[in-house]
Amino acid sequence: MQLLQGVQQVFVQLSDSIEQLTSEQYTKKISILSNASIGQHLRHTVELFICLEKGYETGVVNYEKRERDLRIETDKDFANALLKNIFRALSKENKSLLLETGYDEHSEETILIPSNYYREIVYNLEHTVHHMALIRIGINATASIELPENFGVAGSTVKYRKTITK
Repeated sequence: MQLLQGVQQVFVQLSDSIEQLTSEQYTKKISILSNASIGQHLRHTVELFICLEKGYETGVVNYEKRERDLRIETDKDFANALLKNIFRALSKENKSLLLETGYDEHSEETILIPSNYYREIVYNLEHTVHHMALIRIGINATASIELPENFGVAGSTVKYRKTITK
Protein backbone atom coordinates (compact mmCIF):
# COMPACT_ATOMS: atom_id res chain seq x y z
CA MET A 1 0.00 0.00 0.00
CA GLN A 2 1.30 3.44 -0.95
CA LEU A 3 0.60 4.90 2.52
CA LEU A 4 2.74 2.31 4.27
CA GLN A 5 5.53 2.86 1.74
CA GLY A 6 5.52 6.54 2.72
CA VAL A 7 5.76 5.66 6.41
CA GLN A 8 8.52 3.16 5.70
CA GLN A 9 10.54 5.73 3.75
CA VAL A 10 10.28 8.26 6.58
CA PHE A 11 11.07 5.69 9.28
CA VAL A 12 14.12 4.46 7.37
CA GLN A 13 15.38 8.04 7.05
CA LEU A 14 14.87 8.59 10.78
CA SER A 15 16.42 5.28 11.73
CA ASP A 16 19.48 5.73 9.52
CA SER A 17 20.00 9.24 10.83
CA ILE A 18 19.74 8.51 14.54
CA GLU A 19 22.03 5.48 14.13
CA GLN A 20 24.76 7.88 13.01
CA LEU A 21 24.39 10.13 16.06
CA THR A 22 26.24 9.65 19.29
CA SER A 23 24.13 9.31 22.42
CA GLU A 24 25.31 12.76 23.44
CA GLN A 25 24.16 14.29 20.15
CA TYR A 26 20.82 12.50 20.41
CA THR A 27 20.12 13.82 23.92
CA LYS A 28 21.74 17.25 23.77
CA LYS A 29 19.43 20.20 24.49
CA ILE A 30 19.64 22.48 21.45
CA SER A 31 19.01 26.19 21.95
CA ILE A 32 17.60 26.81 18.46
CA LEU A 33 15.03 24.07 19.19
CA SER A 34 13.86 25.84 22.37
CA ASN A 35 16.21 23.58 24.35
CA ALA A 36 14.59 20.41 23.06
CA SER A 37 16.73 17.50 21.93
CA ILE A 38 16.59 15.38 18.80
CA GLY A 39 15.51 12.54 21.08
CA GLN A 40 12.59 14.57 22.42
CA HIS A 41 11.33 15.25 18.91
CA LEU A 42 11.64 11.60 18.00
CA ARG A 43 9.89 10.55 21.22
CA HIS A 44 7.00 12.86 20.44
CA THR A 45 6.44 11.41 16.98
CA VAL A 46 6.90 7.80 18.08
CA GLU A 47 4.42 8.23 20.91
CA LEU A 48 1.71 9.45 18.56
CA PHE A 49 2.04 6.25 16.56
CA ILE A 50 1.89 4.28 19.83
CA CYS A 51 -1.33 6.12 20.75
CA LEU A 52 -2.78 5.24 17.37
CA GLU A 53 -1.94 1.56 17.86
CA LYS A 54 -3.61 1.56 21.28
CA GLY A 55 -6.57 3.44 19.87
CA TYR A 56 -6.98 0.89 17.10
CA GLU A 57 -7.76 -1.70 19.74
CA THR A 58 -10.19 0.47 21.74
CA GLY A 59 -11.69 2.45 18.86
CA VAL A 60 -10.73 5.77 20.48
CA VAL A 61 -7.47 7.62 19.81
CA ASN A 62 -6.32 10.33 22.21
CA TYR A 63 -2.90 11.77 21.40
CA GLU A 64 -2.99 14.02 24.46
CA LYS A 65 -2.86 11.03 26.80
CA ARG A 66 0.46 9.69 25.55
CA GLU A 67 2.80 8.27 28.18
CA ARG A 68 5.90 10.39 27.44
CA ASP A 69 8.41 7.58 27.89
CA LEU A 70 11.74 9.28 28.64
CA ARG A 71 13.61 6.17 27.55
CA ILE A 72 12.66 6.95 23.92
CA GLU A 73 14.31 10.36 24.12
CA THR A 74 17.42 9.17 25.95
CA ASP A 75 18.14 5.76 24.40
CA LYS A 76 18.49 5.98 20.64
CA ASP A 77 18.75 2.21 20.23
CA PHE A 78 15.46 1.72 22.09
CA ALA A 79 13.85 4.44 19.96
CA ASN A 80 15.16 2.81 16.79
CA ALA A 81 13.75 -0.56 17.83
CA LEU A 82 10.37 1.09 18.46
CA LEU A 83 10.36 2.58 14.95
CA LYS A 84 10.79 -0.91 13.52
CA ASN A 85 8.12 -2.43 15.79
CA ILE A 86 5.64 0.35 15.02
CA PHE A 87 6.11 -0.07 11.29
CA ARG A 88 5.57 -3.83 11.48
CA ALA A 89 2.31 -3.26 13.37
CA LEU A 90 0.85 -0.71 10.93
CA SER A 91 -0.51 -3.08 8.29
CA LYS A 92 -3.99 -3.46 9.68
CA GLU A 93 -7.34 -3.07 8.00
CA ASN A 94 -8.83 0.38 7.89
CA LYS A 95 -11.62 0.88 10.39
CA SER A 96 -13.61 3.71 11.92
CA LEU A 97 -12.10 5.37 14.95
CA LEU A 98 -13.00 8.27 17.19
CA LEU A 99 -10.41 10.95 17.80
CA GLU A 100 -10.78 12.22 21.37
CA THR A 101 -9.37 15.65 22.04
CA GLY A 102 -9.86 18.69 24.25
CA TYR A 103 -8.85 22.24 23.49
CA ASP A 104 -9.76 24.00 26.72
CA GLU A 105 -6.73 23.93 29.01
CA HIS A 106 -8.99 24.73 31.97
CA SER A 107 -11.33 21.80 31.43
CA GLU A 108 -11.05 18.03 31.22
CA GLU A 109 -13.99 17.99 28.78
CA THR A 110 -13.20 16.33 25.47
CA ILE A 111 -14.87 16.05 22.11
CA LEU A 112 -15.06 13.00 19.85
CA ILE A 113 -14.39 13.43 16.16
CA PRO A 114 -15.09 10.63 13.66
CA SER A 115 -11.97 9.44 11.87
CA ASN A 116 -10.45 6.21 10.62
CA TYR A 117 -7.22 4.30 10.93
CA TYR A 118 -5.76 5.26 7.57
CA ARG A 119 -6.60 8.94 8.08
CA GLU A 120 -4.75 8.86 11.40
CA ILE A 121 -1.73 7.18 9.78
CA VAL A 122 -1.70 10.07 7.28
CA TYR A 123 -1.87 12.58 10.14
CA ASN A 124 0.98 10.86 11.98
CA LEU A 125 3.08 10.64 8.83
CA GLU A 126 2.67 14.37 8.08
CA HIS A 127 3.31 15.20 11.72
CA THR A 128 6.49 13.09 11.67
CA VAL A 129 7.77 14.86 8.55
CA HIS A 130 7.16 18.21 10.27
CA HIS A 131 9.23 17.10 13.25
CA MET A 132 11.90 15.74 10.93
CA ALA A 133 12.37 19.29 9.65
CA LEU A 134 13.12 20.27 13.25
CA ILE A 135 15.31 17.21 13.74
CA ARG A 136 17.24 18.28 10.63
CA ILE A 137 17.95 21.63 12.29
CA GLY A 138 19.08 19.83 15.43
CA ILE A 139 21.32 17.44 13.52
CA ASN A 140 22.87 20.30 11.56
CA ALA A 141 23.56 22.10 14.85
CA THR A 142 25.17 19.13 16.62
CA ALA A 143 26.56 16.65 14.09
CA SER A 144 28.27 16.34 10.74
CA ILE A 145 26.23 13.60 9.14
CA GLU A 146 24.79 13.52 5.65
CA LEU A 147 21.00 13.62 5.57
CA PRO A 148 18.85 12.62 2.61
CA GLU A 149 17.99 15.61 0.43
CA ASN A 150 14.28 15.42 1.27
CA PHE A 151 14.65 14.65 4.99
CA GLY A 152 11.89 16.62 6.71
CA VAL A 153 10.29 17.83 3.48
CA ALA A 154 6.63 17.08 2.79
CA GLY A 155 5.91 14.83 -0.17
CA SER A 156 3.77 17.52 -1.78
CA THR A 157 6.67 19.96 -1.55
CA VAL A 158 9.05 17.45 -3.13
CA LYS A 159 6.59 16.98 -6.02
CA TYR A 160 6.12 20.74 -6.39
CA ARG A 161 9.86 21.38 -6.46
CA LYS A 162 10.21 18.86 -9.28
CA THR A 163 7.69 20.80 -11.39
CA ILE A 164 9.49 24.13 -11.00
CA THR A 165 12.95 22.74 -11.75
CA LYS A 166 12.02 21.20 -15.10
